[in-house]
Amino acid sequence: MSVRHENVKWVDGLRGLASLLVVSTHIARAFDEDLFRPTTAPDLPPRVMQYPFLRVLVQGRIGVSIFSLVTGYVCALKPIRQCRAGKPDEAFVSISKSAFRRIPRLVLPTSIATTIIWFICQFGVFEVANRAEGWWLNYTSPNITPMIGEAIKSLIYHLITTWTRSWNIYDPNQWTLLPLLKGAFLIYVMLFATAYVKARYRMMVELAMFVYYYISNDSAFGMQFFFGAFLCDLSQHPGHVAWLASRKWPGRVLSPLLIIFGLYLASYPELNPDFMPWSNYMLQTSFLIFPKEAEIPRFYTGIGLLFIALGIHFSTFVKNVLSSQHLLWFGKNSFAVYLLHGTLLRTLLVWMYFGIHTPPDIINEQGQPAPGPPLKLCGRARFWFWLPIWLVILYSIANLWTKHVDPWCARLTQKIEKYVFDDGKDEVEKNNLLSPLPR
Repeated sequence: MSVRHENVKWVDGLRGLASLLVVSTHIARAFDEDLFRPTTAPDLPPRVMQYPFLRVLVQGRIGVSIFSLVTGYVCALKPIRQCRAGKPDEAFVSISKSAFRRIPRLVLPTSIATTIIWFICQFGVFEVANRAEGWWLNYTSPNITPMIGEAIKSLIYHLITTWTRSWNIYDPNQWTLLPLLKGAFLIYVMLFATAYVKARYRMMVELAMFVYYYISNDSAFGMQFFFGAFLCDLSQHPGHVAWLASRKWPGRVLSPLLIIFGLYLASYPELNPDFMPWSNYMLQTSFLIFPKEAEIPRFYTGIGLLFIALGIHFSTFVKNVLSSQHLLWFGKNSFAVYLLHGTLLRTLLVWMYFGIHTPPDIINEQGQPAPGPPLKLCGRARFWFWLPIWLVILYSIANLWTKHVDPWCARLTQKIEKYVFDDGKDEVEKNNLLSPLPR
């Protein structure tokens, strides 16, 4: 039974929305950490962006979970289509080539970005961020390495540890890339192992793996990878597609309910949930429904995203909104934004808010020089004047990266692929060598 393929452009739109949320959460962490609380203090009313639903836009941790879910969905899309079409051998080829491409397509641009950050770091561009008020700015801003030999060793070390320990001192935001790479290969292994399995049993495997990672306390990555693959499988299941096409109520009633409930769950505050009754109730409930020692904020975000994803799945209208040309443009530039926004935030945006000069050192009680008082954030008028200008600059530079750096990485990956992959000629030569010799 054939099934019409759904429009999957909404996945790119969702990825673009995720990149915006990641940028917003780092702006909040840098300049207004109170937004991660349900209210600034127990005896104060919440600010506008501290209320449920709205706070999802600034606390932004759902962005990482979206990247994980999209990774599972996209990696599974073509192989599942081929398996459902009765072409598992073609699926093996797709899995092999996709798995090979994924490493250089992630490692090459990431390494280029790290090298650029390392280079400009040696000119002291992060010094203002290091002296600004705000722990996140200080934590993510690397210091100059005075000796060239030590600097080169530091670069090589962090190019490696990005993919071995999820740690890069020049861009700590790259910590997500290793688990995202591992997640892609988890999906490839699952698809390889189930290529000849009936579709309904493969979907059971995907759900079983989702439950496994729920029990394993991996709500931001493992759960999302396999739920994304399951959602991809479900969207291609002929019986389900026919059922969905013959009914309007899932899109009109079920979808908004699921999305609203998912956004409410994702609103769980990262800090001081006991400050407000609604978040304190969620805190107490978490002890009953989540595994022991769970990271509660990420768990609520992960579960919330599952409901949101199901709501998107049931609604053609929401898919069309996510497939709009504007969100698709954001989606196209999402990886470049992820690689560049942290550096531009800790340099250009910091200079806009704090100036370009660091405070002079002071002499402490022991008569030794010590750093002066931290730089204070500018006023609201200046903050809101510069922020949209900085966002335009960020996305303009990211668009240039997408137009020039990403295609270069893609071409290099393609050349490597052509060089290392067997195009069939070797097999023909092998058969000729093994064929019986004429008598």
